Amino acid sequence: MLNCSHDYFGHPTRGVLRYEDKLSREPNQPKDVTLLGQHLSLARDGTLPVRMVVMSQVDKKKAGKSRGFHVRPDLIGKVVKFDGDHFIIDFTRPEPEPEVETRRK
Repeated sequence: MLNCSHDYFGHPTRGVLRYEDKLSREPNQPKDVTLLGQHLSLARDGTLPVRMVVMSQVDKKKAGKSRGFHVRPDLIGKVVKFDGDHFIIDFTRPEPEPEVETRRK
């Protein structure tokens, strides 16, 4: 899962929600940054899906203390770029599985 902030989303093409950020943006949390870098490398190298969790401020008056999280199970992400710092993940909706028609005799 990837914890995403609204500020780093874009729409490069129809049907694609792009998340673009840098690990170096969070220098105060070196353990978390290292772990995220390892996970991004695994996802990129193994073509593994990335799940999205969107973080937002619930109360602007209590910035940093009150956060909300929204899970997007309808979107599957793929790491399209990761150079050790800068990363890009494109999220798309998976193709619906075709319905199998069953016949009764």
